[in-house]
Amino acid sequence: RRITQLTLYYKTKWFRATLLFLHQRTMTSIQEGKKSFAVDLNKYTNKKGEFLRPPSSFRDWISADGSTGFKAEIGRYHLYVSYACPWAHRTLITRKLKGLEDVISVDVVDHYLGSDGWRFNPEARDSTPDTVNDFKFLKQVYFLANPNYEGRVTVPVLFDKREQKIVSNESAEILRMLASAFNEFCPTPEAKALDLYPPALREKIDELNEWIYKDINNGVYRSGFATTQEAYDKAVRELFGALDRVEEILSQHRYLTGPCITEADIRLYTTLVRFDLVYVGHFKCNKKRIVDYPNMWGYLRDLYNTPGFGETTNRFHIEHHYQGSHIQINPKGIVAIGPDIDYSVPHDRATRFH
Repeated sequence: RRITQLTLYYKTKWFRATLLFLHQRTMTSIQEGKKSFAVDLNKYTNKKGEFLRPPSSFRDWISADGSTGFKAEIGRYHLYVSYACPWAHRTLITRKLKGLEDVISVDVVDHYLGSDGWRFNPEARDSTPDTVNDFKFLKQVYFLANPNYEGRVTVPVLFDKREQKIVSNESAEILRMLASAFNEFCPTPEAKALDLYPPALREKIDELNEWIYKDINNGVYRSGFATTQEAYDKAVRELFGALDRVEEILSQHRYLTGPCITEADIRLYTTLVRFDLVYVGHFKCNKKRIVDYPNMWGYLRDLYNTPGFGETTNRFHIEHHYQGSHIQINPKGIVAIGPDIDYSVPHDRATRFH
């Protein structure tokens, strides 16, 4: 009889859940002891000293009807972000533009990225605890989703609270999910109608995204993380060639594809707004500043003062993360005092391209 009782006990849902929880915590401890999660340039550069960004690991998809295995629902999904990170910033802007603040919750990691990776530190300025899993480090979220995970721990992370799974850590794809899958829950007709990837412009947006990502979004990292003069020279030349190309486009249109904001503008903005703050000095991208490009500087101010852009831009996190965390570039972690930038200076973008 006792054996029967014990058998029933071991088969209970509670016990199985407890075993899973203990296994996940154990694997987290094991994984934590294996590796450092700090930025290590040597891991991601080739023999030429060129920075090579690894692909994202989690690539599932949320759909409005649930046909992808993840159905758009209120309160089911959660974003883990860093205010410092341009890739995570894309998702915050999109969430704001679509009015999804009450649909998808958010936690913000500490600006400092140390050997344990991104951490939750509510005592740090503008940072939060992990309100979903009560973890101390973002890597624990990754190990919860996959106890054997060995890849990079990056932001953003789109997390399924119900299934305890990471849906995606690819910012470009999260942006598109937020922009389309949750339309049913947008609070206003304007937010619901906002299409950041309209069918008529998709070919043009894809073409812009391809070279802007390679030479600008990732180009600043290819310049700053280069470990040889040859690699730096190549990356920085391509970066400023691409910026010149953007300047020409913006001399003809208010936004990259014409009169309306698209995902291409969101993706470019998160790099441009960091450029003069940190990329010019910290990443040695100092041939020109964004304020030296008349059209691009006006465009940046235009977007900054558009709801959803400036209010999700956190200068403190941006400056203190890059300069405080990248010890291979800035060993003492000293954060520069400037520059003085006033995004409220009037621009003529609206009237010029009316």
